[in-house]
Amino acid sequence: MAQTTKDKFAVGGILDTIAPWVMLLGGLLITVGFVLTFTTAPLVNGAGVNEPAVIGGVVIANKLLLSQKIFYWHVPVAVASAVALVLMAYFSVRFLMTRKHEYDMRANIAMELSLVFVLCTMVSGTFWERFEWGVWWTWEPRLTTYFILMMLVFGYFILRNAIDDPERRGVYCAVFGILSFVDMPISFVVTRLVPSSLHPVVFRTDSGLSPDMLLPFLLSMFGMCMVLYGLYRLRLRTQLIQERVDAIQETLED
Repeated sequence: MAQTTKDKFAVGGILDTIAPWVMLLGGLLITVGFVLTFTTAPLVNGAGVNEPAVIGGVVIANKLLLSQKIFYWHVPVAVASAVALVLMAYFSVRFLMTRKHEYDMRANIAMELSLVFVLCTMVSGTFWERFEWGVWWTWEPRLTTYFILMMLVFGYFILRNAIDDPERRGVYCAVFGILSFVDMPISFVVTRLVPSSLHPVVFRTDSGLSPDMLLPFLLSMFGMCMVLYGLYRLRLRTQLIQERVDAIQETLED
């Protein structure tokens, strides 16, 4: 069977060709950002230590290490999780409008990647809380709303596995996915709406970062989004190929 132009574009097109290179470049940017985080980015005050320590030739009287450096990983993975959720919501809306399987498949893949980055965000955030606030968890507004988001992402896959009919599963998951997406902007703005929130506001009009802090942060954030793109295209390519193989097997069996 000859491939249509759309099929060639979906599997093996330019977007798939550049995906590994984009992901490689993203990994390189993340690595450079990580190195700059521990070499040029200045330290900020964190939890106190028992006695001063010499770090990089500088006498440090506070625990300035992990609690602040986690920020350069924690925020980029959180941004990547938000981008994945935006993709999921977009494809979910497109599926509800067209009932085309391809959009349901893409929404599912975007949610899979969102789960990965949401878990990375929760784990890194938990370590940050332990070093910065002295506790592993607190029901602070940003943490609470993001925890709810994580539970909703888990619920999406539970729902998907509970329904056998493909179209009904797609409709239910699309609606649930869109409702789950609503929690993401709520989690973003809650620190601005609740003055008592302990969670720092990262994205501000003045950025709050000096140039030597902003550079590694931006490198890590853009690198993480590039890795997300590469993973999405590779996962989509794998799924499309698998569906073609399944279709061929069904044809041979018939």
